[in-house]
Amino acid sequence: MAMCHIVKNYIAHLLNTNVPLILGIWGGKGQGKSFQTELIFQAMGIEPVIMSAGELESERAGEPGKLIRERYRTASQVVQNQGKMSCLMINDIDAGIGRFGNTQVTVNNQIAVGTLMNLSDNPTRVSIGQDWRETDITNRVPIIVTGNDFSTIYAPLIRDGRMDKFYWQPTHEDIINIVDRMYEKDGISRDAVVRIVDTFPNQALDFYGALRSRTYDRSISKWVDDIGGVENLGNKLLRRRKDEKLPVFVPPKQTIDALLESGYSLIKEQQLIMETKLSKEYMKNIDD
Repeated sequence: MAMCHIVKNYIAHLLNTNVPLILGIWGGKGQGKSFQTELIFQAMGIEPVIMSAGELESERAGEPGKLIRERYRTASQVVQNQGKMSCLMINDIDAGIGRFGNTQVTVNNQIAVGTLMNLSDNPTRVSIGQDWRETDITNRVPIIVTGNDFSTIYAPLIRDGRMDKFYWQPTHEDIINIVDRMYEKDGISRDAVVRIVDTFPNQALDFYGALRSRTYDRSISKWVDDIGGVENLGNKLLRRRKDEKLPVFVPPKQTIDALLESGYSLIKEQQLIMETKLSKEYMKNIDD
């Protein structure tokens, strides 16, 4: 879907139809939306310009809207100056401009939404100042946004003429393929990947990335001991002499047993979070 959206926008002038500028990829948390999109960028040789939801709010009125226009123009300049395809990508957009419960809608929320709507309607004429200039004519570049719940976003922005929507819910086979790609440099066989996924079903994709990270814990603890323990950690890492070399960190060899052990540990932590509910216990003590 992302590949088709990008191609459609680059040949929009050849098509006798309206082409939405924005593609919204949405779905559950940690399902690999951004990861998959980055893989597509690599495969297509695209140089993306990235924004996050945190940049859609500012203490200065109008700053996020201006920033969106500047980043869009930057992506356009990548096309013009480097001869590479580019796009503007905004991660977790609903966290920045979504409306949740009784949260206040700020001026910057409104301006950011309005800016994206205006870009969709006028993708080749983008001003970053108050007055129009000849340099405000830009190349059309596609915009891709990711999020978890697009129902929280202002409806006119996500209407069909402005935004194509794609719900990303990986199948069991998709998950196996992605996890296999995660572990390909570790020498973990596809059969082992299938066993891991089947052992921990119904988990978000970032869970399987966390397995790999957790296996590093013992090796890092040993490395800290090798450089003199936690007491000397600051001096060794930040204030050592130029001629002083740190011990070589040896990454752990990934094995199916180590990954499964990490998985059971993560599952235990998930269950503790769901079952303990320390906040309720704290409020109970306050009332007493």
